[in-house]
Amino acid sequence: MQNELLDKLWVTTGIANFEWGQALMIGVGLLLLYLAIVKKFEPLLLVPIGFGAILSNIPVAAISGPEGMLGMIYHVGIETGIFPLLIFMGVGALTDFGALIAMPRTLMLGAAAQFGIFTTLLGALALNMVPGFEFSLADAAAIGIIGGADGPTAIFLASRLAPDLLGAIAVAAYSYMALVPLIQPPIMKLLTTEKERKIKMTQLRHVSRTEKIIFPLTVLLLCVIFLPTAAPLIGMLTFGNLLRECGVVDRLSNASQNEIINITTIFLGLAVGSKLSAEKFLNVETLGILVLGMLAFAVGTAAGLLMGKLMCRLSGGKINPLIGAAGVSAVPMAARVVNKVGLEADHHNFLLMHAMGPNVAGVIGSAVAAGILLAIVGG
Repeated sequence: MQNELLDKLWVTTGIANFEWGQALMIGVGLLLLYLAIVKKFEPLLLVPIGFGAILSNIPVAAISGPEGMLGMIYHVGIETGIFPLLIFMGVGALTDFGALIAMPRTLMLGAAAQFGIFTTLLGALALNMVPGFEFSLADAAAIGIIGGADGPTAIFLASRLAPDLLGAIAVAAYSYMALVPLIQPPIMKLLTTEKERKIKMTQLRHVSRTEKIIFPLTVLLLCVIFLPTAAPLIGMLTFGNLLRECGVVDRLSNASQNEIINITTIFLGLAVGSKLSAEKFLNVETLGILVLGMLAFAVGTAAGLLMGKLMCRLSGGKINPLIGAAGVSAVPMAARVVNKVGLEADHHNFLLMHAMGPNVAGVIGSAVAAGILLAIVGG
């Protein structure tokens, strides 16, 4: 009798049920925590994602299953698309679009940086020629959006087009966002000359409150007219920005910037981490997604820089091409990296505000690209 009780107790322990894949994915979760805590790479997201990965790989507990806490959070917030949209509202409330309004031609830089999305879509389809890869057009579209360097957009699109690949896509998107300070500078220095990096840009003009109120409404109207499929993302982004700029709902604006986005970020990260279970993550397709994600991000950065070089020549050398690298949606990290590289070339060359224009344009651009992919592929 005693032996039977001990046997029952033994089969319920983690040691008896651990598989090598689960142990490996717990190690991945610990690595994400290390990058977040020690290296301070995107800690607001990598901490909950890393911890969620650990929880989802605990044997027997079934925390990430349909009846588990993380599984239910995933169903409520990710499958429905609610969490990414709430994040977008918070991003809108946190973002000052003044730099883009003052210099609207930087929209071209944000648009150019989305080139990596469509390049990677073709790359994902090309991988089907390699044994072990079977990406559908919807899968390829969801993978390509990683090139926008916009985590919420990547999650939103993946939840619609390729839910089975969500874990890998989310980790790739947020990992490359976190590694912006390491990935972008070599590309920036490779594609620009020292003389170009030293270009100083004139101070941006003052943007009135009226302009800042009209801008989100105009963007939403254009979305309604030309690309309604992007309305969920664009709508929440512009709504959050209107809360910020209208000046009559400070409590709502503050809630969007703080409590709402912080709570949503916790649940979003845990829900994404729940998809990092060994059985769903450890396969050859995941490796392909990670490689394609890096390619997408690099191509997007390079496309923005090349557009920056073109605008530099057309403007007679008045635009520093470095700001093109901020065309990816990693706000405001990409703009900070541009400013840092500019200061390395000239200690008096401050590019942060100029880089914020293409940076916020990239947020809009990635949402538009997601809308296009949903319209073409999702339909």
